[in-house]
Amino acid sequence: MRLTVRLLLGITTMALAPAFVSGQPQTHRFQPTTYYSTYSFAHPPALRIKPGDRVITKTADSGGTDEKGNRVAMGANPEIGPFYVEGAEPGDTLVVTFEKIETNRTTSSSGTSLSGYAVTPQSLLQRQPGQAPRAAWVIDKAKGVARLENPDLMPPVMVLPLRPMLGCVGVAPSRKEAHIATEPGAWGGNMDYNGLVSGVKVMLPVNEPGALLFMGDGHARQGDAEVVGTGMETSMDVEFTVDIVKKKTIAWPRLENNDYIMILGSARPLLEAFQIATTEMQRLLVSDYGFNEHGAAALMGQALEYEIANVVDPSFTVVAKMKKSYLRQ
Repeated sequence: MRLTVRLLLGITTMALAPAFVSGQPQTHRFQPTTYYSTYSFAHPPALRIKPGDRVITKTADSGGTDEKGNRVAMGANPEIGPFYVEGAEPGDTLVVTFEKIETNRTTSSSGTSLSGYAVTPQSLLQRQPGQAPRAAWVIDKAKGVARLENPDLMPPVMVLPLRPMLGCVGVAPSRKEAHIATEPGAWGGNMDYNGLVSGVKVMLPVNEPGALLFMGDGHARQGDAEVVGTGMETSMDVEFTVDIVKKKTIAWPRLENNDYIMILGSARPLLEAFQIATTEMQRLLVSDYGFNEHGAAALMGQALEYEIANVVDPSFTVVAKMKKSYLRQ
């Protein structure tokens, strides 16, 4: 069941709203002072920007801790923003290009117990008693790795390459709804897709004037499906630019990198998320790439790829992917 919340849960104290400057594209250095635990039209804009503008900013981790180790927000997945994009109107598509997503501290943590939705019910009954230990990772940006040393784990030492990502990118939902920051949906939100890294474009439907863009929940890396309920939770340095496609309506988030176009569908059960992602991919091929219904299906049947982004959030997320090289024929 999808949980819809109509309470506005603003966290921390004051909002910072620099004046909008017209003319050539601007670069904004935005230091967040307010974080939100809902995606909602009712939160006041933290910064007004226009298409082409660049924003240089920071996010706290999923527990509200910043790059200095200070607790700056309460609640799960505190979001920065919302960023008000001048000229964005309902029925448009917002395009967010992430130029930089990088860790900005040396510490990260993750769970060590598989989520109940990721395993069989019988395995839950057979678990070792007691609280599962927390995995404390040390981030070494110079070497591009995260290192874990914990005598309670076997093996006690693990080293993995960094792949910084954002778990949450979303806009104000439609119908004046407010959704909790841990939930993904048609507005984006907590999709926890490990492909949301530096260099990608994220396309989101505009439901409210200005779109009202939120982001947060940085992970130094995360496996597919987020099966322990966390990534390597940490704070991030983020740089992004925005653009608008006028009068272009999309129903669900899209993502594009150098190799793929993608649709992200979120729902529960997982089958419904799969169905959304598949249906929207077919619609994308027909509307943007010159296929008809059966031509799109013919290609999808032999070339479509899938990833499971998360099976732990209030709604699960499935990613349908098509290689761009198949579309250039």
